[in-house]
Amino acid sequence: MKFSADRILTTHTGSLPRPPDLVALLNSKEMGESYDRAAFSGRVRRAVLEIVRQQADTGIDIVDDGEHSKVNWMAYARARLSGLEEIDSPVRFRGPTRDSLAFPRAYEDMKVMLAARSADIVPKRMVRPRAQVCSGTISYVGQDELAADIENLKLALENVSAEEAFMTAISPSNLELYYENRYYASDEQYLAALADAMHVEYKAIVDAGLLLQIDDPRMATHYNRAVNSSIDDCRKFIALRVETVNHALRGIPEDRVRFHTCYSVNVAPRVHDLELKHFVDLMLKIRAGAYLIEAANPRHEHEWQLWQDVKLPDGKILIPGVVSHCIHLVEHPELIAQRIVRFAQLVGRERVIAGTDCGFGTSGAGDEVHPEVAWAKLKSMVEGARLATHRLWSG
Repeated sequence: MKFSADRILTTHTGSLPRPPDLVALLNSKEMGESYDRAAFSGRVRRAVLEIVRQQADTGIDIVDDGEHSKVNWMAYARARLSGLEEIDSPVRFRGPTRDSLAFPRAYEDMKVMLAARSADIVPKRMVRPRAQVCSGTISYVGQDELAADIENLKLALENVSAEEAFMTAISPSNLELYYENRYYASDEQYLAALADAMHVEYKAIVDAGLLLQIDDPRMATHYNRAVNSSIDDCRKFIALRVETVNHALRGIPEDRVRFHTCYSVNVAPRVHDLELKHFVDLMLKIRAGAYLIEAANPRHEHEWQLWQDVKLPDGKILIPGVVSHCIHLVEHPELIAQRIVRFAQLVGRERVIAGTDCGFGTSGAGDEVHPEVAWAKLKSMVEGARLATHRLWSG
């Protein structure tokens, strides 16, 4: 994993806006409808070629496939793991959060507005309430899909100049959240099975010469969902899942792994996010070479000061978000440069890479940053990194 040796490098968290025709194909595949497999594969390959080229042309140094083969960052795993299925049943995890209880009318109004926005994007058959459950033995069966993803990204990289490339993969703890355990005798057994299965995907990505990014929003969001839990309760919950991620990463070099946690695509009133100070020590126990955190949205920008007291382990990289998915305003390059310099002055300029708070094309369901805005933000981030580089190396 490259450090910012002579300039501030740039990257993002993985998900980038998908073309509408690709979204339609991904939705059809997700719903189990008949589709032309050859046409689907060809369209995904072209989409990856296009999105990698667009990242390189924008000036992004560390690129990925935009997650363009996946309907979203989470649901893709159902086709890659045995034992997971959808059934007609209430969706367990969609209960109230601390924030939805604090702002009931705001959240209800936003729910109605989002449903209206999504009506023309997501087929009505996809919004039916269906629970996702684990009903059998978990094992990895997605080798062919994974191989195609790796091949597509490596093919796209042949035609661009990029410092490095990464591929995202979901964490076991988020699979545990979305797929209710109805098979294993305990949470520990279920998590271990998920970790063993995902280890196959993690290792294959690294063995292919790519950086692996673990996506684990649940580390940061569990507290908001667990409305009756204390911070200590949540720390115990997180600690077990840190052990699970590390089990899934066994044998994989730390310097080939990026770990990402965030507060999800929740562009809503939020006053109950778990503050970084309450879990940063647990996050840093993840066997990764780099940590991607939210640091640009108004609820978390102040947390850069935490690194005055928290020591980033030797040989590790911090990738703070310097542009946010939570606002449609495009951050000024000067503001971005200031954010980068703050972190660089605390942990060392070579150990900071500029990133984004979260993904820009998470689900194709109307809850994402508009493509024009997303690319404007990324362009501004590149310019901000140039400004920061000048100050940090020439100032």
